[in-house]
Amino acid sequence: MKKFLVLFVLFTCTISFAQKTDYDTKTNIRYYPDADYKNDNYKSERCVLDIYYPKNVKNFATILWFHGGGLTQGSKEIPQALKDKGYCIIGVGYRLSPNVKVVNCIEDSAAAIAWAFNNVAKYGGDPNHIFLSGHSAGGYLDLMVGLDKKWLGKYNIDANRIAGLIPFSPQCITHFTARKEKGIPEKQPTIDELAPLFWVRGDAPPTLLITGNREMEMLGRYDENAYMARMMKLNGHTDIQHFELDGYGHNMADPAYPLLLNEVKRVLDLKK
Repeated sequence: MKKFLVLFVLFTCTISFAQKTDYDTKTNIRYYPDADYKNDNYKSERCVLDIYYPKNVKNFATILWFHGGGLTQGSKEIPQALKDKGYCIIGVGYRLSPNVKVVNCIEDSAAAIAWAFNNVAKYGGDPNHIFLSGHSAGGYLDLMVGLDKKWLGKYNIDANRIAGLIPFSPQCITHFTARKEKGIPEKQPTIDELAPLFWVRGDAPPTLLITGNREMEMLGRYDENAYMARMMKLNGHTDIQHFELDGYGHNMADPAYPLLLNEVKRVLDLKK
């Protein structure tokens, strides 16, 4: 376990050449087959993604970003802090509770990730360099798809092809919205098939868990992630870290972005 004091010097992770690179953005791309959207206005609204990518660059890495909001609110976004860093950023929209069940949120996330594996090369990206990140509910979706192989298996994609999992303050026990669906109180800890902790495994992709301070985070979120890191290690995972951001609570995305970028660079360097 590492306790990390955030310093502004971390922003030196910016890749210098990327500042001279031009970028393009395509918006509202459907990631399910067109037939799936027929007569479904809600799916047409929510199940789309935006892609921001460097022009005239080959084999760039891609970060899929899943927004937070408790699986009940929020919209796709491409964080400003991730732009102009030499990477492709994909902001993913997904359906929300109570319009759909939590399993449908996970299904949407997996479909968007599968789209990335099958399409980033068309934009110049390397499908072997795809990272998952997101804040809160978005981080939960990262872990569910990255650890439970059945979600990407539906698309004949091995989840171990994911280059790295870098969630911000994710729920690691069963998500509170999934518990609500089952009539379980918000503060009743539960670990079932809708909990990332249920799917810990030693052969998962490199993982960096980032949370706020243990006394400032919401509803024991630090402790869930600490336990997640411990159980991954006990199951043989050798490339997992948990960073605690001193002085920050659940709204810890801004100081976490440099850690995300550093982790992407670290993993890419290992692949060279």
